[in-house]
Amino acid sequence: MTDAVLTLNAGSSSLKLALYPAQGAVPLATGLADRIGPEGTLKLKGPDGAPIAVAPDDLTTHTGAMQAAIKSLRAIYPDLAVLSVGHRVVHGGNAFSAPVTVNNEVLIHLADLSAFAPLHQPHNLSGIRAATEAFPGVPQVACFDTAFHRNHPWVNDVFALPRAFYDEGVRRYGFHGLSYDYIAGALGHIAPHLAKGRVVVAHLGNGASMCALQDGRSIASTMGFSALEGLPMGTRCGQLDPGVLLYLMDQKGMTPSQISDLLYKQSGLLGLSGLSNDMRTLEAAGTVEAGQAIDYFVARCQREVGAMAASVGGIDALVFTGGIGENSRLIRARICERLGWMGIEVDPTRNAENAQVISSDQARTTVMVVPTNEELVIARAARAAVGLAEQEAA
Repeated sequence: MTDAVLTLNAGSSSLKLALYPAQGAVPLATGLADRIGPEGTLKLKGPDGAPIAVAPDDLTTHTGAMQAAIKSLRAIYPDLAVLSVGHRVVHGGNAFSAPVTVNNEVLIHLADLSAFAPLHQPHNLSGIRAATEAFPGVPQVACFDTAFHRNHPWVNDVFALPRAFYDEGVRRYGFHGLSYDYIAGALGHIAPHLAKGRVVVAHLGNGASMCALQDGRSIASTMGFSALEGLPMGTRCGQLDPGVLLYLMDQKGMTPSQISDLLYKQSGLLGLSGLSNDMRTLEAAGTVEAGQAIDYFVARCQREVGAMAASVGGIDALVFTGGIGENSRLIRARICERLGWMGIEVDPTRNAENAQVISSDQARTTVMVVPTNEELVIARAARAAVGLAEQEAA
């Protein structure tokens, strides 16, 4: 019998999945159902990266895509037994500071939080419903992007609004918590002396944020009430004067829906460059606008490294992760080039080689590149829900 746990990350028209064995850090298979609907596609890979043949099926719904994926995986693992399913859920509100097994009461509570994350939460919940239908009776475990940040000091958790708003949930939640959770655990294995200190983690990708860790705990995050705040991202604006929103409503007559579309889908690197939300495309473009978009991204990252370090009273290590952080030698070097006052100095050869430690031997502050693994964090929670003890290292 092939005992396994399944991890799911459901988007509006996509379903990212990974099938993990009952023990171990290497998935048995990974997959992505994209453009779910009449033009839906499904791609699966085995543990060696080789493609897995996909069974023809209905890809017009999340449930159909999941059933097609499981049918395909059972052709490879005929005795497959899915013991539990772990889900990425963007928002856990104030109630959830750890993964939770979903029941009707939990599902209702999570649906109520959709107003706090309207572009993510409903789709995450659709993944839970689809998995419940596909695997009746199998535990469904919600893992929250906000949970890792739930013990922030009050000053890092509040806006300067009347306290009644804070009491009803208008506060700083922080996101990308699954990624930061993984990095905190990984540092405990690969650099335990740093893990106990003051670490700024830069999760840089199409979504981007930073987190200040002290002794492995989140103290502050650049993201706040929503996944819009802080750093500029692929299509999201990042930090914005609230007066701009008043101007867009009062002077431009924009509706909330139009403003949401502007801030989430038309801004960030795409809006500044007029070209692309993909950093690789911008680095290769050579246009003035692409260069300016990169300049702004770098400047905001430099500023937020300083802010995060201030929140923990200094810095012992800067860790890059995420698609840009793990792969863009240019962006890492550009961000670090004006942070010498913090003891940060990058070794060009190590950076070019994507080494784990890219700081120079003389640097007071260690600079590292650590690939994140949110799926493994979810898989561990799914295992724990059915009493499977962990044995592998991070």
